Amino acid sequence: MMMVTNETISWRRLGRVARGVAVAIGAVVFVYVAAGLALGAIPRKTVAQPAAGPDAVTIFVEASAIHTAIIVPKQAAGMDWRDWAKPQDLRDPRYAGFPYLAIGWGEAGFFRETPHWRDVRPGTILRAALGSDRTLIHVDHLPLPRANGDDVRMIRLSPVAYRHMVAFIQSRWRRGGRHYPGYDVYDAFYEANGRYSVAHTCNNWTGDALAAAGVRMGWWTPFPVTVMTWL
Repeated sequence: MMMVTNETISWRRLGRVARGVAVAIGAVVFVYVAAGLALGAIPRKTVAQPAAGPDAVTIFVEASAIHTAIIVPKQAAGMDWRDWAKPQDLRDPRYAGFPYLAIGWGEAGFFRETPHWRDVRPGTILRAALGSDRTLIHVDHLPLPRANGDDVRMIRLSPVAYRHMVAFIQSRWRRGGRHYPGYDVYDAFYEANGRYSVAHTCNNWTGDALAAAGVRMGWWTPFPVTVMTWL
């Protein structure tokens, strides 16, 4: 006969508590994902913008498994980004000769501490999810992008619509703030404005920027798919 000790009972209780916590976390994640997909499918009301014509500005939206960014020409519709993302901010200033910038927004700790999937830590995710005022703009200097219909989509905007989007992006870029080395020789981070949380992710930021240009977008866009579905 197996002897049941207080230690055995304690381990059983601990196991039940752990299973309960796991189930609760799983339920929260499920509800969050379901809400994001559902609300991301509901179109938000946007201010109508002029239709793209012969003078339209071509931009791109790129997506990875967890992040989206907007790719803009360095010079278009009277906007010159070269004074915002300077050559001297790069480890190799020669890459500043590329004609496009990929611009994304996100939580500072997650951005700088997770250059690869293997670098992701539960603590980093939790701190970002609970909310952080430490946010950054990430900028890549790129050659001409190629839309592939999958993870890179092309959008044409009228100059007026493009300038509305630019105004949104610049309002979140802390002008005169610090900048930091990027992941490679052709990118850099810049101090940003705004609060990151599970309610307002990097993909929400992308959706908001596109909506500012009158692009049809979901009511809430916390995931890459909730942005790319509309493009």
